[in-house]
Amino acid sequence: FPKNRIKTRSCRSPSSQKTSEAIMTMTDPSPLSFDRDYLLSTHEYAAPHVVAGRNLHGGMLADGSYQPPRALGRVPAMDAWEAALNERGGALFPASAALLAGDRVPNTEQQIVLVRNGLDVRLWNTLTIVGKIEAMGAFIGLWPVPDLQAAIVEDISGMAIGHLATGLLEAHGIDEGGIPDQGIGGHDEMWFAARDLAFGPDAYPDVEPQKGLTREDATRYLPEVSEEVEQILSFLANVLIIEFRAEIGFAETQAILTTPGLFGERTADAVLGAEIVGRIRSDEEIHVRSLNLYLGEFSNVTFRTFGGGTIAGSELIGRFWDGMVEWATVIKPANDAERAETDLFALIDSHPEAARIRAEFDAAGT
Repeated sequence: FPKNRIKTRSCRSPSSQKTSEAIMTMTDPSPLSFDRDYLLSTHEYAAPHVVAGRNLHGGMLADGSYQPPRALGRVPAMDAWEAALNERGGALFPASAALLAGDRVPNTEQQIVLVRNGLDVRLWNTLTIVGKIEAMGAFIGLWPVPDLQAAIVEDISGMAIGHLATGLLEAHGIDEGGIPDQGIGGHDEMWFAARDLAFGPDAYPDVEPQKGLTREDATRYLPEVSEEVEQILSFLANVLIIEFRAEIGFAETQAILTTPGLFGERTADAVLGAEIVGRIRSDEEIHVRSLNLYLGEFSNVTFRTFGGGTIAGSELIGRFWDGMVEWATVIKPANDAERAETDLFALIDSHPEAARIRAEFDAAGT
């Protein structure tokens, strides 16, 4: 995300044993207004979440199941806000990872061909890059939220979008980047744990993500509202697209890590790695739902425009989203595929049996 838009604010870490003692701010007249402590409250765990020597967020319940962090109050609050949105005639924003469906290079079967033939550096790099992208997600909790109430006609104190700066974005950011000063890893460390389980630590040199994760340009798509309001809408839409892309990657990674015999003597560890990815996936379901809720609420309200007029939120969101979808489903995939094929063919050519592997790789294509 554009670093010049980040303004640091205090990001206090919540107590790991917060309960629902303070469900809402009692001085607020809206029963749908919840305070920060409630939105960041966490279940009590029977055991900590420690994997591959990494202290990770979330924890294990008495029945042995994984429980996402900061969900004790956040999920019930989203239930209440979603119900209220439905009562107002609105709905969650109608978008899902199906938007990004289509051919991927490499696809799951092609990744398996590479790993089976010892060219597993590609998967190592992918898991490393995903972990680093997740770490960058810590900026979500620091994103500057403008005075949305001044820009919106309806009272938003009882909506999720009225709580973006009082717990919701903070919780999302901590989920992604963890709480480093307390030694608690978030999704970044969870991806690294899954990688290390499958390959062993330091199997290959470190690698950095490429640029171009989000659509960034200087074009004003929503000139009727302030630049700050457009930027928060753009930011949330970009994050949702990134979450969709990650959602597809979850399924592919789990399929690869659980392929029988693919990881030899590390098979059991690789399967545990797939389970860790599943835990990340359960955390991200909260994120996707919350982002669909935010955009659904924005679509259901009325924005004030320059000059004293108003405009339906659905018109603003729809206009911006259409361009975002074209970028994410047409422009970016074409660029990514071309770059990926060049890198993949160079990797295959480095193998002594390049012709055979290339034939297997092509046969596994779609």
